[in-house]
Amino acid sequence: MNYPGRYVRHADHLGRIDPVTAGSTAQTKQDATFTVVNGLASPSCYSFQAANGMFLRHRDWRLRLEANTGTATFRSDATFCVVDGSVSGSVSFVSFNYPQRRIRHRDLALWLDTYQDTATFRADSSFRVAAPWTPKANKGPVIPGLFADPHIVNFNGRYYLYPTTDGYEGWGSPYYKAFSSADLVNWTDHGVILDHGPDVSWADNSAWAPAVAAKNGQYYLYFSGGLASGNTAKQLGVAVSGSPTGPFRDALGRPLVRSGQYPGQMIDPMVFTDDDGQSYLYWGQGSAHAVRLNADMVSFDTAAVRTNTPAGYNEAPFVFKRNAVYYFMWSENDTRSENYQVAYATGTSPFGPWTKRGVVLAKRLELGIKGTGHHSVVRAPGTDTWYIAYHRFAVPAGNGTNRESAIDRMEFNADGTIRPVIPTL
Repeated sequence: MNYPGRYVRHADHLGRIDPVTAGSTAQTKQDATFTVVNGLASPSCYSFQAANGMFLRHRDWRLRLEANTGTATFRSDATFCVVDGSVSGSVSFVSFNYPQRRIRHRDLALWLDTYQDTATFRADSSFRVAAPWTPKANKGPVIPGLFADPHIVNFNGRYYLYPTTDGYEGWGSPYYKAFSSADLVNWTDHGVILDHGPDVSWADNSAWAPAVAAKNGQYYLYFSGGLASGNTAKQLGVAVSGSPTGPFRDALGRPLVRSGQYPGQMIDPMVFTDDDGQSYLYWGQGSAHAVRLNADMVSFDTAAVRTNTPAGYNEAPFVFKRNAVYYFMWSENDTRSENYQVAYATGTSPFGPWTKRGVVLAKRLELGIKGTGHHSVVRAPGTDTWYIAYHRFAVPAGNGTNRESAIDRMEFNADGTIRPVIPTL
């Protein structure tokens, strides 16, 4: 704020403030452009991601760009909370893990310094968020930041997206957020809808792959959870709310499906409701399980669970129905692999039998798109227009724990088979 014409940028991975004008080089403009994203350590704060995929963090009190390792230290060092700046329209950024320190410029370099109640410090630590110097070139990701396993659904004419919060070492994220949109382009962030810490007694991390279904005038959130200490086994839970944007409360106070109750890992729940109103629960990594849900949506006959695992199946089951044909979809390979991909089968009932049809979504290396999987599908109401939401390695520097969510069209051939989806940026 006190050096008009200078902008936060990175140079040789070090944060500083430098002059940027319309006549600056394309590289300078790109170095001075950051995406403000979901705070890596806290959803109520923010992180700053450069075009190269790296994040602004403090280390030895110096601000610099580094790749997200997902550790608790990195996430905290790269998270900043907002307070009012020195003048109207400006903000200051307080360190998440050192709340007595703020980002400031000193000799034009960016440091994390202890707050001083002086006019000079307040001015040096005040910034204004401005339009980016480099416009966003790609339509994706659909929501900025690191989110994976997106479950997309349409309730009452509005689209809702429920992803895993990503960027955590070991996928240890503790909470879920909800997003909604009228057009699949402009998304509203509704904040945290379920936090394993205070909201779930039997899990405190590994908030993975949620799915939401509507019934009985309520919304049911099916989710995976585990414990950070000692027990790494995952279990399935269900939470309920009167709103698709929560807050949700744990409906049972215990797991819906316990670890070891069936073969494989108890993760990746999904609910399909047939035309007759009967709902079915699908889940499992390593083995694919399915069962009719009772009318209460929070219980089922444990003796009626069916296990039918197609060849190539790893995880992330998803079922939908079109023109009296049932489609069973899943992800193949490991989410850490660039070969993570989506395959599908068709059948005559919610339980199959399933005839495998092949892979419909895979990497596109010429665009740097890798690890396309853990998807969901939605139909635009009243049409035969379909969309597929999925995650991929964050472009350009992502990996199996730095993933982003994307949406593309999904189309069908005349015989009802799904055309290969072409992932786009």
